[in-house]
Amino acid sequence: MSGSVAPGAAPGAAADVVTDLAVGGMTCGACVARVEKRLGRLDGVNAVVNLATGRARVTHPTAVSLGELVAAVERAGCTAEPVRQPERAQERPPASDSGPERDEHVRGERDRLLTVALLAAPVLLLSMVPALQFRNWQWLCFVLTAPVAVWGAWPFHARALRGLRYSAATMDTLVSLGVAASFAWSSYALFIGGAGHPGMRMPFSLLPTAPDGAAHIYLEAVVGVPLFVLTGRYLEARARHGTGAALRSLASLTVKDVEVLDDDAERTIPLARLRVGQNFVVRPGERVATDGVVREGSSALDLSLVTGESEPVEVGPDAPVTGGAVNVGGLLLVRATAVGADTRLARITRLVTEAQAGKARAQRLADTVAGGFVPVVLALAVTVLGFWLGAGAAPQSAVTACVAILVVACPCALGLATPTALLAATGRGAQLGVLVRGPRALETLRHVDAVVLDKTGTLTSGRMSVARVTVTADGIGRDDVLRLAGAVERGAEHPLGRAVVAYAGRDLPRVTGFRATPGSGVSGRVEGFAVEVGAPEGELPDELAQALTAAEAAAHTAVVVRVDGAAQALIAIGDVVRPGSYRAVDRLRRLGVRPVLATGDREATARAVAADLGITEIHARCTPEGKADLVRELREAGHRVAVIGDGVNDAAALAGADLGIAMGGGTDAAAGAADVTLVRGDIETVADAVLLARRTLRTIRTNLVWAFGYNAVTVPLAAVGLLDPMVAAAAMSVSSLLVVGNSLRLRSWRPSPVRGGAARARKGGTR
Repeated sequence: MSGSVAPGAAPGAAADVVTDLAVGGMTCGACVARVEKRLGRLDGVNAVVNLATGRARVTHPTAVSLGELVAAVERAGCTAEPVRQPERAQERPPASDSGPERDEHVRGERDRLLTVALLAAPVLLLSMVPALQFRNWQWLCFVLTAPVAVWGAWPFHARALRGLRYSAATMDTLVSLGVAASFAWSSYALFIGGAGHPGMRMPFSLLPTAPDGAAHIYLEAVVGVPLFVLTGRYLEARARHGTGAALRSLASLTVKDVEVLDDDAERTIPLARLRVGQNFVVRPGERVATDGVVREGSSALDLSLVTGESEPVEVGPDAPVTGGAVNVGGLLLVRATAVGADTRLARITRLVTEAQAGKARAQRLADTVAGGFVPVVLALAVTVLGFWLGAGAAPQSAVTACVAILVVACPCALGLATPTALLAATGRGAQLGVLVRGPRALETLRHVDAVVLDKTGTLTSGRMSVARVTVTADGIGRDDVLRLAGAVERGAEHPLGRAVVAYAGRDLPRVTGFRATPGSGVSGRVEGFAVEVGAPEGELPDELAQALTAAEAAAHTAVVVRVDGAAQALIAIGDVVRPGSYRAVDRLRRLGVRPVLATGDREATARAVAADLGITEIHARCTPEGKADLVRELREAGHRVAVIGDGVNDAAALAGADLGIAMGGGTDAAAGAADVTLVRGDIETVADAVLLARRTLRTIRTNLVWAFGYNAVTVPLAAVGLLDPMVAAAAMSVSSLLVVGNSLRLRSWRPSPVRGGAARARKGGTR
């Protein structure tokens, strides 16, 4: 995000900023490595370049200007310009495969491809089908080939010349040299080498031979190389456009105008002018313009495109609503609580964009190899040419081997192996309700073997309700205790506190000196009383002690209300296990992941929930520090640990784990410390995330094996003269298409259902 402060900057130090650059002219992994290297030479600059998105995410000190970054990219033989980041939610998120300029460029490339194809078709037919060769056919082919060699291949020549200006060699250098060498040799053969006589015939062979002692012409290679490469790039662009579907679908959820209600008068304004606190109308069939709270009306909202939840959600007064949801019921009046970059939809878009900008460790290795690959290929081509000439072979054989090496040894498949898979995987994950911050999170998910689960709001629904209130006989009374407790808990985020507030009613007094202690409780002064609501600790009056025993037996969570230091009441609060919790735990266990329950609740409550879910390892009465210590102990024992939580008390454990997973309905502190967010709060999607990560990493490995293996096989074949340049061009294009096509399979990936356990799964939702 251009201009954003990089996380982790030292206090008082000059903070680094993150700038996104749109990089043009990158065609292979060698380009990626070269751009990263050039940017990395600037003092304090670190860059991650993504070939599939055409983006560079640059972290740099404020002293390094944008002009210096652009100049560094240009010295790498590419072009660069800053990416404008949307400030409002209604703006389309920037994407390398969207926008009018991108569409115009794609149309231009398509027109060039069609023209080259029309010119190349007769040349290929006449060169490859001897029966069609008529008198002076080779001269007609030469006339048709010349525009292809110059205009059709001009993008390759231009980028090669730009790279030469900065002493950089790219895939375009290889293609440009291959086309130029083939055309130059064919011109020599026609004008000087005897191939231009009217009755010349040329039988087609994958292993070229000179006809009648005349020099061989490579006109089919001259048109075939740019034709196949342009075709491959066009199809790659179309395929990469498909991998970016997640961002485009998120952009489509925004609206342009919103109908606001001011002084009982409705008026339509652009969404950009909507402010927090304004009331706006959502009619049936319309999208909710931005995040807010329902003021009037009731309806059902379709959140399927935002969270992946298929069933509509009923909402009424005081219910929160999410921007982008579709109103499928009645008329709603909503008060805006967030606009622009602060909305949930904007945060989801930002997470998907950041995930697609990252790079896996395997891809860094591939880019390093590709960075030195092109110079090695150029040296190999010259060496092979010299070897064949020195060995007494015919010049045409030496040229054939040299040109074939230049054309076939393209590292673009290496550059596309990982980013296309990440684009497809993160997009598919967003559709399933799983937001992954980047490739590191995917790699960690792949290897997780222990997961620490919070109870309230994670394994349970978090929709607490007060089951029973027990007060002391000589206390201040039930109604007064509830008023005081509700007033203090109104400032809390925990589900227990929300249950107390809901039970106490709306007409609550004001609290001062409010203080929340994660894992312990809340306190404050209400109407002159010092009120504390927290865990039942220390000695309690007999009636409260008996109520505590009964609450634990019923698997309820108990909190004690103390007024001026004296225990006045015990409130038993019940929660229900999420319907998918048992399935989630069972699926994780089947995947080889060890489930561990860590909760701040008492032992009896924790054991009751664990018994329902089949969890045997339980850590009750865990403070936030205790959860963090548990994570550290598991990691020291050699486990790859993931933590799933939703509250402030989980933030330390989430940050200290190998992987933090936050529930979508949790607090901002939990989401900020997590690497993965479950958008719709469905814990069963954790197993889906693990399976998707494993499938993605397997896809990346397959892509890299193919990309390396392709060059390992074809380059030696070309060096010994067993590969025609035209066939080499086709093979090179096919290699990139196979890599992209393999990645696109992730777009239709579906998690496999878990067999068995249906009865226990149903049981998991009954408590």
